[in-house]
Amino acid sequence: MSEETGFTPLKVMVVDDHPMWRDSVARDLAEAGHQVVATAGDGRTAVRVAAAARPQVAVVDLQLPDISGVEVTRHLAAADPPVRVLVLSASGEQQDVLEAVKAGATGYLLKSAARAEFLDAVARAGAGDAVFTPGLAGLVLGEYRRLAAAPSRADDDAPRLTDRETEVLRLVAKGLTYKEIAKRLVLSHRTVQNHVQNTLGKLQLHNRVELVRYAIEKGLDQE
Repeated sequence: MSEETGFTPLKVMVVDDHPMWRDSVARDLAEAGHQVVATAGDGRTAVRVAAAARPQVAVVDLQLPDISGVEVTRHLAAADPPVRVLVLSASGEQQDVLEAVKAGATGYLLKSAARAEFLDAVARAGAGDAVFTPGLAGLVLGEYRRLAAAPSRADDDAPRLTDRETEVLRLVAKGLTYKEIAKRLVLSHRTVQNHVQNTLGKLQLHNRVELVRYAIEKGLDQE
């Protein structure tokens, strides 16, 4: 990470079946300082290559010629270590967005996004933030609230979080980024990340998307 700019280069994989688009995205990432460790034109190749390339972030299109981008997302999110998936799709349909998120996508961006917006989304996804094209965040939040109305496991079995972990979790549920949480609680960005990672471990969750869902289920976003 550069002390002057705060930029952290990431290892990124690009998955898209259109060669020109795939090459363009890879070029934008490389020019921004990221390391493009792999590219793939179909889902099965992406899953196979990711195991060796070990990207931190995968930029994945939903429409692939073999298995879907949702299935690729499910495989990558369940990997060890898990890959943070930023879906980059032409579709803004509710069903597509929610299926991607349920599969473990960290973010969902439309292909109409500007270059700067895309690069910002990659950086934020790499930091563990949930990133969505404006207008889609409310859709995802609404789905979380609907799911939260369903019966959940007994609170007696819930892991015990520290007061600070609960405080950070509450702000995560409200949609704040790690940087915003750090500023509000007068903590370093790294300390906030550590609290989130500890919370994920205690709750046996895999990513920030699942963490937000858990927090909303517990009503922490209303406090």
